[in-house]
Amino acid sequence: MPSYTPPLRDMQFVLHEVLKVTDDYKAIPRHADTDTDTINAVLEEAGKFASEVTFPLNIAGDTIGCTLNKETHEVTTPPGFKDAYARFVEGGWGAVSCDPEFGGQGLPFTVNQCLYEMLNSANQAWTMYPGLTHGAYEALHAHGTPEQKKTFLPKLTSGEWTGTMCLTEPQCGTDLGLLRTRAEPQGDGSYKLTGNKIFISAGEHDMVDNIIHLVLARLPDSPQGSKGISLFIVPKFMVNADGKLGKRNGIYCGGLEHKMGIHGNATAQIVLDGAVGTLVGEPNKGLQAMFVMMNAARIGVGTQSLGLTEVAYQNALAYAKDRIQMRSLSGVKAKDKPADPIIVHPDVRKMLLTAKAYAEGGRALSLFCALLIDRELFHEDAKVRADSAEMVALLTPIVKAFLTDNGHTATNACMQVFGGHGYIKEWGMEQYVRDNRINMIYEGTNTVQSLDLLGRKILGNNGATLKKFGKLVGQLVEEEGVNEKMAEFINPIAYLGDQMTKFTTELGFKGFQNPDEVGAAAVDYLRVLGHLVFGYFWARMAQVALREIEAGNKDPFYQGKLQTARFYFARLFPETATLMRTARSGAASLLDTDAALS
Repeated sequence: MPSYTPPLRDMQFVLHEVLKVTDDYKAIPRHADTDTDTINAVLEEAGKFASEVTFPLNIAGDTIGCTLNKETHEVTTPPGFKDAYARFVEGGWGAVSCDPEFGGQGLPFTVNQCLYEMLNSANQAWTMYPGLTHGAYEALHAHGTPEQKKTFLPKLTSGEWTGTMCLTEPQCGTDLGLLRTRAEPQGDGSYKLTGNKIFISAGEHDMVDNIIHLVLARLPDSPQGSKGISLFIVPKFMVNADGKLGKRNGIYCGGLEHKMGIHGNATAQIVLDGAVGTLVGEPNKGLQAMFVMMNAARIGVGTQSLGLTEVAYQNALAYAKDRIQMRSLSGVKAKDKPADPIIVHPDVRKMLLTAKAYAEGGRALSLFCALLIDRELFHEDAKVRADSAEMVALLTPIVKAFLTDNGHTATNACMQVFGGHGYIKEWGMEQYVRDNRINMIYEGTNTVQSLDLLGRKILGNNGATLKKFGKLVGQLVEEEGVNEKMAEFINPIAYLGDQMTKFTTELGFKGFQNPDEVGAAAVDYLRVLGHLVFGYFWARMAQVALREIEAGNKDPFYQGKLQTARFYFARLFPETATLMRTARSGAASLLDTDAALS
């Protein structure tokens, strides 16, 4: 059976020693009183909830899954899920970073990000229920009318009701311009929606009294394509003027998807049969409103893979220390045993360190983005808010795609550490591989994220935002460039930072002549930039660790951080050279292949 220990020490290291978040909070009135002790206390309790309440349900939830009563269209979640969710609501965990006006605790988003990393390590399928609810809260908080906010936000904040996002249809996934769900105005400000949605995570379940669906649909006179999409609130049960639940709405689950993983989450086929809804925002501008939820979900999906990478690493490390197989090539290490623990073998350490480096690098990036969101939403300086929003937009596709790709690499490596036992269900490792696999697909496949990054976020503004990130790298290089002890971390990012300008310009010029060149290079480009971002944060973490060691701090945590940084730059960061070469190879080897693919 697997185990999980919340990585509180590393979270505290990133928050307080690397990012120094409380310094930022002092310039944000809403968070000015949030101090280190408060953050640590909340995270400790969050870790207890994740490890003691939801983690024990993970394997059983995967084995039993959700069941649909086809006559009533009701879904039953795995045993324990409903009780755990009730404890989640009772503990106020859904309200951590929500607006106090609607019953939220008003804590920084960085704290919420740590909570959700731990929840995803413990049980990704369960965590998707409150995770999607938080996204629905964000969308309505940004675009709902005062009446909609009053009706729905307090219940979404508390978690008493859950939320979904209903986008995908059988004939369209990423290309939402093809959706067919119709919304007919009723003359009283309401609409009746008819259509079918698929792949709706947490679309139907038994954990709450009401589910608030955010549905994309077309008005009768809407333009074709994505410019003709509107957003609607469609509750499972109608809500009366007094806030009490009314009649059952015409939206129900027609089937559950049979999936590779996340079996504990109800991935529903949703039927809308004259379901009553209300418009969110302006007609035909639903995508703008839904993008609030979609972008939150993309960062959330990256956090899902971060959580799985961490828990897979923890279990692989424990197994490698205990499992004995063969002797070390350099001589016997465990003289009192018939064989050595497999952790002595170089390639086992490579697999373990790969997972560790990707988990800790991902945590630094994830929390940096959370801090940017805190600045974007609540900083007093308008320029800081705008700059933070711009940087989050650049980094969001990297969080989604780079962290989930790395999660795929890491969970597979950790399963490999177990050998044949990793392939057996009882150890839990194969579930982490299966659960992570969806993260590379939903909320926009990683290819879509790559196209968004290179085509829109970088070439779309001639690299202006990329240059701003480059300035962060440049500042660190200037600060530590003459420090010989930092050279192994600074030199690689300085070199790649210089290369990125030429590399990006070259791809932009080729793309201007032939847009397919952008499509051919985008996936490799995202991984290159992902490594530059990770390299920047690993250099910052090494900087802190070196300063502590030089100051006489004997805590082995800092030596471990330094050793992991050295591994990352020696073994993972060099992937960028190959990726740049393949990105530059052009579209012809992919598209001039009709005979090969005939």
